[in-house]
Amino acid sequence: MKTISVLGTALTATTYEEFTSYCLQLSRERRTYAVDLSNTHIVTMRRHEPWFREITTCFDFFLPDGMPLVWCLNRRGAEMHDRVYGPTFMRFFLSRTSAPHTHYLLGGSKECMARLQRRLLAAQPNLCIVGARDGYFSPDEEEKIVGEINQLSPDFIWVGLGTPKQQDWIHRHKEKISRGVLFAVGFAFDVNAGSKKDAPKWMQRFGLTWLFRILSEPRRLTIRYIRYNSLFIFYLVNDMLFPRPS
Repeated sequence: MKTISVLGTALTATTYEEFTSYCLQLSRERRTYAVDLSNTHIVTMRRHEPWFREITTCFDFFLPDGMPLVWCLNRRGAEMHDRVYGPTFMRFFLSRTSAPHTHYLLGGSKECMARLQRRLLAAQPNLCIVGARDGYFSPDEEEKIVGEINQLSPDFIWVGLGTPKQQDWIHRHKEKISRGVLFAVGFAFDVNAGSKKDAPKWMQRFGLTWLFRILSEPRRLTIRYIRYNSLFIFYLVNDMLFPRPS
């Protein structure tokens, strides 16, 4: 797998199949890994916000979740045919990691979590979800959640708390978790639970998932996407005109 920097984030040029196989190897080790499914928003935040870059230094892999990132990687020789999109990656990965592999789910509302588990188990009856917790917990409950994860010792821990909350949670607790692969997948919980609609395939192919999400949740997402999409373009142009030292 090639690793190529975009705006200072080392993105792993991979495929659903390749990275799934790699994670199966990682899960056999007695240590903890963290994976971020990164779109342009996350990559730009890592460049623009020092505090966010700091809390994401604990991540071992950043996968290109957005098509604009794939286009950037391909300009540098990655030869990727598709992105590694969080909701799709989650479905693909779970379909290939039934028992004896084990999973823990953390995030979403209580209703979202219940629907997510029902849908995942309907699609994959042999899936082994050893534990689950919705994302509405107090700071005082976090140590209990980490303790439960360590007691259950899942191979894979899926964190769908949204950016930047999920990255911050992993930053603060990764070293306390004894083993497993942590995935920061955010929107994947809502999509795979059927709580929110995903962009049509044609919009995804043309890198317009962000536009679909703005149209779906204008009050919550418009300012965020306009700001960080503009900054993404600004930093890309800046790095082309004034290359940063490697």
